[in-house]
Amino acid sequence: MTKIGKISASTALVLGLAAPAMAGPQITFGPNDKGVLQLDYKGQFQMLIRDTGSGANNDDTTASFNFRRNRLALMGAYGDMMSLYVQTEFANQGSINTLGVVSNPSDPVFTMLDAVVRFNLHDSFKINVGKFKYNFTRENLEACEMPLTLDRSLFIRAPYVETRDLGVAVWGNAFKDILQYRLDVMEGRKASSGDTSPKSNFRYSGRLHVSLLDPESDYGYKGTYLGKKKVLTLGGAMQYEPEIAYSDTVAKTGAKDYYAWTLDGFFEYPVKDIGTMTLSGAYVRYNLDSAYKGANPDSEAIGLNGEKNGWYLKAGYLLPQLPLQLFGRYEQWKFANLNNIYNQKVDWAGFGANYYIWGQNLKVTMEYGMTMFDKKGTYSGQQGTNLRTKDFNTFVTQLQVIF
Repeated sequence: MTKIGKISASTALVLGLAAPAMAGPQITFGPNDKGVLQLDYKGQFQMLIRDTGSGANNDDTTASFNFRRNRLALMGAYGDMMSLYVQTEFANQGSINTLGVVSNPSDPVFTMLDAVVRFNLHDSFKINVGKFKYNFTRENLEACEMPLTLDRSLFIRAPYVETRDLGVAVWGNAFKDILQYRLDVMEGRKASSGDTSPKSNFRYSGRLHVSLLDPESDYGYKGTYLGKKKVLTLGGAMQYEPEIAYSDTVAKTGAKDYYAWTLDGFFEYPVKDIGTMTLSGAYVRYNLDSAYKGANPDSEAIGLNGEKNGWYLKAGYLLPQLPLQLFGRYEQWKFANLNNIYNQKVDWAGFGANYYIWGQNLKVTMEYGMTMFDKKGTYSGQQGTNLRTKDFNTFVTQLQVIF
């Protein structure tokens, strides 16, 4: 193996990432070229068509182009112990969002998505410090560029945070990578004065999984391994942050805790000349101690990312001789208060296909999704005035490039 090849393999090992089929440029430095930096580009360009949201009465079809993701990532390592991962994103705020079509799309935003230093002290003891994905749902921890379906669940995000958070995580593998544990202390709800939240506390998470076939020993997961591994992983996690919200923000009373738990499973098995089957599912419950029942509840304790519970099930089939993967997904969620409707239930069903041109580095995905509400109508309240709830369908075609 060449020196660059050895460095690439070492970097992939330290970063806990599978070496991509087509990696970006690398720079080596330091004594004996112990240091290495690699630059990657990750893009997902979409064409979306939704059968509602435009026109005089918002009932006409809406068509849009959008960057779902548009990122530059810098990966680095120095020796076998320390590595870093820095990722920026040009976030294009599209017109079509999870529940509707916005009337005034916001301007694009350039953000620092990840900035994490990783210390690989032992396979059973590793430390992450900075901004990175917190250790809760498998769905959020799956790589954005390696999903089974078009994307992760639209409804699974935890309250008061994005997909990343700031903090420290300790994690590792044991029993020949059969068991993996994760513990983290994160910021959770952003620190602020008592005018908006009762206290400023950290958020604590703990996660365990058991790999019964080939191990999943990295920090991140994949939604599919494209038939290169035989995987059966069962996992679970808990999350807690005390005194996170008021049930009455006017009187500043009713301090409520946040706690959540999840169980998940992933199975993928390739069979020669038959193909690869993938099956994945999870249940999640986010609880804010019924803050939504207060006279003037915190606005973030309700809505899409407020108190809720739900589950998803997704399945895929990769053809044996053709780089085509068919997939389907079904989700069911119950929201404490969504668009001013209490105890709203949402069913989401979708199906589609991935066509892999150069593996995950260049692929085309098509997905047709249906969003169905239990209670329909137009309501006004704390979440806004005249918010309409109506079933809709969305068709997405996406081109993914990793370079």
